[in-house]
Amino acid sequence: MLVYQKILDFKLQNKKGLALLLDPDEVQLTASFGKLLSAANTNADFLLIGGSHLVEDQFHSLLMEVKNQVKIPIILFPGSNDQISSAADAILLLSLISGRNPEYLIGQHVKAAFNLKRSGLEIIPTAYLLIDGGRATTASYMSNTSPIPRDKPSIASATALAGEQLGMKCIYLDAGSGAMQEVSREMIKDVRTHCSLPLIVGGGIRGELQMKSAFDAGADIVVIGTVFEQNPELLADLGRS
Repeated sequence: MLVYQKILDFKLQNKKGLALLLDPDEVQLTASFGKLLSAANTNADFLLIGGSHLVEDQFHSLLMEVKNQVKIPIILFPGSNDQISSAADAILLLSLISGRNPEYLIGQHVKAAFNLKRSGLEIIPTAYLLIDGGRATTASYMSNTSPIPRDKPSIASATALAGEQLGMKCIYLDAGSGAMQEVSREMIKDVRTHCSLPLIVGGGIRGELQMKSAFDAGADIVVIGTVFEQNPELLADLGRS
């Protein structure tokens, strides 16, 4: 089954999907990493890999280690055009439509185009919206864009709807890695009301109550990351309705 079809099925069948995001800059290839991948195999539906800034060149080594150990789809979540590898199953081709920096609307995509074609990856065009999570994030700093204010759901909805009308296949609302506040329930609900695409929500989600709130508001897939890189056992505690 294609990865996008699996994503779409969560929406069409009114199911709830869980994705684990691993940032190559934050993950160490130690014994605890094996526990994290084991938890992902058991409790997650997708594994996202990528980050806004690679301090160390361990992107490809991390991918190969993951490929050898996980059975769920591996999806690239690229922060730049050099985060491409055929070792993954698919890539979220992110267009940062919440900002006005042409480099992240189309520039990085042009640089990656031929490599992407050669890679054989399943390409999933994704409307990517940065949402204010209470503090500046690496994503907003590196992209030189301002996030959508947390209390302006109508701006997020209009932006997401524009992405749908442009032909994107998914909407991704992201408060950013390590956000103090997750995307608000009101914003998720408003975007869900106006957009028919699969809705992915991440950033600042640290527990079951926050995840359930996002699902209840209309998220089809919730992405968790930072807190579980230190404590993979928490994955098992996240029940889904």
